[in-house]
Amino acid sequence: MTTEHRGDMEDSTGSHRVVVFGASGYVGGRLVTKLLEAGHQVVATSRDPEKLESLPWADQVEIRGVDLLDESTIPAAIAGCDTAYYLVHSMGGGEGYAGRDRASALNLVAASHDSDLEQIIYLSGLGDEDSELSEHLSSRQEVGQILAAGTVPVTELRAAVVIGSGSLSFEMLRYLTEVLPIMITPRWVRTRCQPIAIADVLHYLVAVLRNPDAYDRVLEIGGPDVLTYEEMIRKYAEVAGLAPRTIIPVPVLSPGLSGRWIGLVTPLSPVTSEELVQGLKNEVVVKDRPISAIIDHHPLTFDEAVGRALNGVRSSQVPTRWSPTDWAPAQALPSDPDYATGTVLGDVRRVETCAAAEDLFWAFARVGGATGYYSAGWAWRIRGLLDQVLGGAGLRRGRRHPEEVRRGEALDFWRVVDVRPNKGLALKAEMKVPGEAWLEWEIEESGGHFTLMQRATFVPRGLFGRLYWYSLVPFHGVIFPQMARGIVSAAEERWDARDAERVSAEADGPQASPQVP
Repeated sequence: MTTEHRGDMEDSTGSHRVVVFGASGYVGGRLVTKLLEAGHQVVATSRDPEKLESLPWADQVEIRGVDLLDESTIPAAIAGCDTAYYLVHSMGGGEGYAGRDRASALNLVAASHDSDLEQIIYLSGLGDEDSELSEHLSSRQEVGQILAAGTVPVTELRAAVVIGSGSLSFEMLRYLTEVLPIMITPRWVRTRCQPIAIADVLHYLVAVLRNPDAYDRVLEIGGPDVLTYEEMIRKYAEVAGLAPRTIIPVPVLSPGLSGRWIGLVTPLSPVTSEELVQGLKNEVVVKDRPISAIIDHHPLTFDEAVGRALNGVRSSQVPTRWSPTDWAPAQALPSDPDYATGTVLGDVRRVETCAAAEDLFWAFARVGGATGYYSAGWAWRIRGLLDQVLGGAGLRRGRRHPEEVRRGEALDFWRVVDVRPNKGLALKAEMKVPGEAWLEWEIEESGGHFTLMQRATFVPRGLFGRLYWYSLVPFHGVIFPQMARGIVSAAEERWDARDAERVSAEADGPQASPQVP
């Protein structure tokens, strides 16, 4: 490994030009904000650059498209940058994720050899290298070893459970604790871990930027509390004002069974849950490589971290949220040519309205989560529960924000595949169905008047797919018209309220002064 200086890109203000791989992710999306606040120039990357365009900081960064599995796209992404943050991993993207992570890291190493990069900062997972780590933790640490074998100095930060509004670990902890007053749990609930607040993770990520003492080092980070998962559940309940939880550990629950159970009561899929459970069997605490020797910082306690996270959830201030990685940038729409020659089934509804386009968009952009689907809430809840039983996402993923919606994010058992402000919204189903399904809304204009067009589309897979659709047609005949009318009704109520506010403001406005002759 060489750590020779390869050109000073720092300007007189101490600003650096950094590239963030994984800028659309939970940590990356928040890190970009912190880097901008520190005065750095940021290049944000994603396989699907359009996903980044709706983020609050989009107009303050340079957005570049990159696919880490395609080495040819990486040089353009890192061009002109002196530091790279590597915040990507594929857990939740299906089998073979360790191989994809390995290939991505190797591609970055190869592309960075002749680049201007002077540091790579990688966020990894805690765990004793000498113990039998889970596949997830082992893969995270393997990526760090691959990056460190390159020619660019690497700073690897290792963290355990990250506590923050919308984080994967926090979502799992929150739902388990709030949904289940009595829990029968595996023995892993008594394994020690050292949680850390997302605010402290971000602080460390920024603080090690171009810090020579952090080059070519693995630095373990954690909060001040070392707790078992059982203690975390009890403490969460206390901070959240819940009744004390009863926890009964038993030795017979396998990771697979635990994963399926967690998948029923949390927003996590059974596959992701099982991976997390496997990791929770390993003790993950800071040991012999504390970062305090390099950075003077006092992390939040577990109670403080939970309190902050709960405040974010309750006030709907969740800037980023963990989401499964099975999102592909080229998610299809039913209007794509691929489906032109196949069987496409659907339900289309149109409702004219006096509301404005922005009110219609506001109304249908709120679907899911606490708002629901404007019709037959009981039916949607049953469908969500059935989906969870079958191993799907169900409705527990909810929404990141009650009104905002971004392309690529999860929304209940849907994925947002298209957002056009004041024009349209398209969702693709991630529920367990024998085919592919979409739910779309378009705002049509004619002569200054607007019509809501709502379309449900289904491309069946085989005979069972067709039987599935036709068996639901009677329910669709009730649910879909109610949904369209409900959306229009909500839009018109908002339009009327805004119109009343305008009239009131005009009535209360300053009166014209009489002219003096």
